[in-house]
Amino acid sequence: MPPTRTALIYSPLFGNFSYGDDHPFKLQRYRVVRDLMESYGLLKLPGMEIRGCGPIDDELALSFHAPEYLARLKEFSTSDEPRADFRFGLGDADCPVFKGLYDCAALGAGATFEAARLVEEEGFDIAFNLAGGWHHAHRARASGFSYVNDAVLAINWLVARGRRVVYLDIDAHHGDGVQEGFYDSDRVLTISLHESGIYFFPGTGFENETGTGRGRGYSVNVPLLAHTDDALYMKAFDEVAYPLMAAYDPDVIVTQIGADAFRTDPLTQLEITTHSYGYIMRKLKALRIPWVALGGGGYDLMNTARAWTIAWAVMNGVELNPRLPAAFVRKIEPLGYPHRVLLDAMHWSEEYERNLALDAVEKSIARIRAAIFPGIIGTYGKTSGK
Repeated sequence: MPPTRTALIYSPLFGNFSYGDDHPFKLQRYRVVRDLMESYGLLKLPGMEIRGCGPIDDELALSFHAPEYLARLKEFSTSDEPRADFRFGLGDADCPVFKGLYDCAALGAGATFEAARLVEEEGFDIAFNLAGGWHHAHRARASGFSYVNDAVLAINWLVARGRRVVYLDIDAHHGDGVQEGFYDSDRVLTISLHESGIYFFPGTGFENETGTGRGRGYSVNVPLLAHTDDALYMKAFDEVAYPLMAAYDPDVIVTQIGADAFRTDPLTQLEITTHSYGYIMRKLKALRIPWVALGGGGYDLMNTARAWTIAWAVMNGVELNPRLPAAFVRKIEPLGYPHRVLLDAMHWSEEYERNLALDAVEKSIARIRAAIFPGIIGTYGKTSGK
């Protein structure tokens, strides 16, 4: 078997912008992730390349976003004064307006497009954009820290080239903007595992959101109760996401692999660890389908650094020392981080809460198997469906 060709999309400009000192999303995390990867020797591997990127162009941005929305983003991006336009979701606590706003969003989207292009045109097996995964951006509205929906734009480009795509989202939040982009399409199967919208942003992502028209049966949601732990998360992945992905047999998989489902994330209440996260990365690699991986959420900086380093190692077939490299520990100690290990032990949540979460996930799996499996596995399970 030929060695895997992988690309890490990276720009030093990723960390040049700021949502504000009090905002939970810190763009500086990309530098920390890169530092950890470098400490492990993961940036000089055979078969891998680091590629730069430029901003997304207007033509591709308009394949999803409304022109009046993009115009307002660009206008606000050049302003030195605080601005807001709540009609477009701009200027609230989640989506602040800051100098260079559009440049920041367009660069992240451009990096995702470059990842898709490398897989599609240059024969890379896997391309990973740390600064992607802004799955809450809607056609004409910013939402959930997201201004430009990089995943939708890149998938639109792939679909226009005749590709069929699976989009898998394991961020703690429902991938509502991406679901919106393909809700009426059978060319993209969207699957989202996330904390239940009953009490959690963005309030969507229930099992009955299955698509419309030609897209009916091609939107799949697994809402998880608070305190869903490693074993329950792997159960949801193994019994819903993996069989559907394998049966649909896409030309490309696009994944949003946010790290905010971890049990110590400050914004969420799921309880996974590196155990289930690494397991899912290995299962995705085993599919041997061209893979575009995007970052996403993750508001505990060390969780994010460890998760994406594990993902990159799996993509490249590298086993890592479970202890963090001494050089990296020396860098993070002055910042107040006590971490010494890369890997967490498998975590089980408290019995009462776990039983509630188990009951909920089993009911979700049963509903999805009844509503979705006959269409996807019945149609695509016997042939490639292409």
